[in-house]
Amino acid sequence: MKKPLWVIEKEQARRASAQETVWLFGLHAVRDALQNPNRTRLRLIVTQNAADKLADAIAASGMQPELSDPRKFAAPIDPESVHQGAALEVKPLDWGSLTDVALGDGPMPPRLVLLDRVTDPHNVGAILRSSEVFGARAVVGVQRHSAPETGALAKTASGALERQPYIRVRNLADAMNQLRDMGYLILGLDGEGEMTIEQAVEGRRDRPVAIVMGAEGPGLREKTRETCDHLVKIPAAGGFASLNVSNAAAVALYALSVRD
Repeated sequence: MKKPLWVIEKEQARRASAQETVWLFGLHAVRDALQNPNRTRLRLIVTQNAADKLADAIAASGMQPELSDPRKFAAPIDPESVHQGAALEVKPLDWGSLTDVALGDGPMPPRLVLLDRVTDPHNVGAILRSSEVFGARAVVGVQRHSAPETGALAKTASGALERQPYIRVRNLADAMNQLRDMGYLILGLDGEGEMTIEQAVEGRRDRPVAIVMGAEGPGLREKTRETCDHLVKIPAAGGFASLNVSNAAAVALYALSVRD
């Protein structure tokens, strides 16, 4: 039976409203969000123990926390979440456009990580951490098929979400072509790549580079593969030649950070 239009509209409005704010949880994620001047913070729920541990960050933020019983934690998050007694309701961060981030000034040649339908928030959070460590300009996903900004992603990122741009674009192939027009070399990480990352950037490490990662299992989509300048691989010893996508991103970023 087809749903009435008013029911569909009500469900859409509810989903849109839910996406307007994010509940971050865990001491690291909450502390870094409290210290981020670019965060719009709405509501802070903490246990007394967490409030003591976050006292300096809470004071600096100017927020008035709500104290909660640790046995009946009041924040509307998954009861199985490892919240450590701290949850913060925030607005998603606005990092601006891909062009602004890709062309910004920096001490190193620009590096970007593009994610082709990587939906696991734990993988994306870990990739954000590696991207911050190795100085990538941003992590870029697609709007409809990538992990949104969530508490689970923020906790895995362990604070990197507050400092490392995470941008989502409407169409990945269009974004890749846009980056190529800006002078970026587009490398797709693929087990059947024709060369290593080091070979692809030999003699041109001063160029901006975007490394494209596919979801575990499906890998890069056909259109994504076709839009890359080169398909590259991480050489492996032995018969097992597959890495978790977040581990592969860390290895790839390290390979791009090494100077000739």
